[in-house]
Amino acid sequence: MLSDKLTPFINRYNELSRLLSSPDITSDIKRMTKLSREQSSIFPIVEKTKEYKTLLAQIAEAKEMLGDPEMIDMAKEELKDLEPRKPEIEEEIKMLLLPKDPNDDRNVIVELRAGAGGDEAAIFVGDLFEAYTRYADLRGWKIELMSTSPSDAGGYKEVVALIKGEQVYSRLKYEGGIHRVQRVPATESQGRVHTSAITVAIMLEVDDVEVIVEDKDLKIDVMRSSGCGGQSVNTTDSAVRITHLPSGLVVTNQDQKSQHKNKEKAMKVLKIRLYDLEMQKAEAQGSANRLAQVGSGDRSGRIRTYNYPQNRISDHRITLTLYRLGEIMGGGLLDEIIEPLIADHQSRIVEAAGL
Repeated sequence: MLSDKLTPFINRYNELSRLLSSPDITSDIKRMTKLSREQSSIFPIVEKTKEYKTLLAQIAEAKEMLGDPEMIDMAKEELKDLEPRKPEIEEEIKMLLLPKDPNDDRNVIVELRAGAGGDEAAIFVGDLFEAYTRYADLRGWKIELMSTSPSDAGGYKEVVALIKGEQVYSRLKYEGGIHRVQRVPATESQGRVHTSAITVAIMLEVDDVEVIVEDKDLKIDVMRSSGCGGQSVNTTDSAVRITHLPSGLVVTNQDQKSQHKNKEKAMKVLKIRLYDLEMQKAEAQGSANRLAQVGSGDRSGRIRTYNYPQNRISDHRITLTLYRLGEIMGGGLLDEIIEPLIADHQSRIVEAAGL
């Protein structure tokens, strides 16, 4: 019974109310803050539970009235209004009972890298990053470029950016994977459709305390910045390449004129990649629990296809196909894809939890 699953939340909420009203709690600000946050987190469930129990009582009362000939018509009218609300509230409660991803409200580093397809893949890196930028604007997020590697033919071999805002990871975690694009390149005289692919990695922003890197594990090279033909780049030895010897990870940054700033950004990206590497290892070891980590960025699988001649965008994880590629990319309307992914993820967790 759903009601049985709700009782512990009500009991805990009442216990927290009692603790927070205790005279002793005011002297312990840290504990009071912790208890207040816990109470706030379960408040929506408690409120919806009260609404649900009130509705059940009203339905039971109306059904009792069916036995009274004088009240039967009124009872039928009431049940006509009340009973359709029951499954609606039950669904809302199920969503509230879903386990929360503790990382959902964290900022992310998004890394786009050109793969198969050469110049066309690099151009699409730029196109998809522009779509992410528009999407971030719509949601009120901020984007900070960490590093870029421009391509000679336009676009980028790689883009790394920090995205900050409310619930960033909760939505962008579904973007990790291989994105395939099908379109006719501007240089294609025969009008043939070419297929190329890029890789998107979504990594959590980390604090220095979360990843400790020892100086002895680093090889730092300073070099002259380089850029595409005609592109203005600084001519001082300000570009920085950092190699993490134990893992073999290499990070290069040349976007800033200051060697110090390039090193600072390169170190930040390195720590994020090291943290992400550890997360992937942990997820691989606990693969039986991957249901709770859907969308965490399995980069070995193709997740989406962008077919420009057909104006079609398809997400292969949920067999979703929309013939609005131009509007979605041009307007940053990625919620048209992300919302169904979230709904599918939630429905599978509900099923697995037996709610």
